[in-house]
Amino acid sequence: MTESTEPYRHHHKDGSLWVVGQLRAGQADGYWEWFRKDGTQLRSGHFSKGVQVGEWTTYDKAGKVYKVTTIKKAAVPSGNPLTGAGLPR
Repeated sequence: MTESTEPYRHHHKDGSLWVVGQLRAGQADGYWEWFRKDGTQLRSGHFSKGVQVGEWTTYDKAGKVYKVTTIKKAAVPSGNPLTGAGLPR
């Protein structure tokens, strides 16, 4: 039986959207996006069971791709998607 996902959204202190993604069994799963306070996208990528996987993209302030990082298979979760700690910058 597969567990369903639940949407996750968190906001900056000023109320603007900071991060949007989904949780499965309390862990980040699927596609996630982070945003700056001005609404421009900061980074995006995928999680699988709380672990970063695949390509992660970081965007400059103009919204253009600044850097693409390919995440190799990780043994343990590599950061906290809810706070951004330990995630690619």
